[in-house]
Amino acid sequence: MGILAASLLTMMLQGSASPPASPPPNPCAAEEFTAFDFWVGEWDVYQTGTDTQVATSRIEKVSNGCAVRETWMPLRGGTGSSLTTLDPQTGTWHQLWVGAQPGRVFFEGGPVDDAMVLTGYWGQDAEGRANLVRMTYTLGDDGSVRQHGEASTDHGRTWGPSFDLTYRPKAG
Repeated sequence: MGILAASLLTMMLQGSASPPASPPPNPCAAEEFTAFDFWVGEWDVYQTGTDTQVATSRIEKVSNGCAVRETWMPLRGGTGSSLTTLDPQTGTWHQLWVGAQPGRVFFEGGPVDDAMVLTGYWGQDAEGRANLVRMTYTLGDDGSVRQHGEASTDHGRTWGPSFDLTYRPKAG
């Protein structure tokens, strides 16, 4: 077959082909998957109310926007990572935290007013009782994010302070 005949055959076949199907919509682009987007960014992390930097952190949307991943890089000590996602069937957010020590921590919760609240058992107190930790993430007017942790050794009946961090956008 000559080049001209091959070109005509190709044009005829292309003309009769149906247009390519458009890709299905991204299910994780739905609004409910954006509830934790305020935490996405590159951060310098400080003890709240101070200029004492304790870490840097990269928070990014991953897996087609279906999850939020944190890469925690403390200035002293080991690193850690979390992966947070929404279960669309239950409306519950789940976070898996893995630090520099063996083991993992599971948190769950979701949006409460203008915050993200996640709760899970993490560590023990001095008497060996399991700590139930509640983390509340809130967006500040200045673009910072506060991660306020409270702990309970009586399964949530009473709460006390655990940690208080402020994520400030990285300069530059």
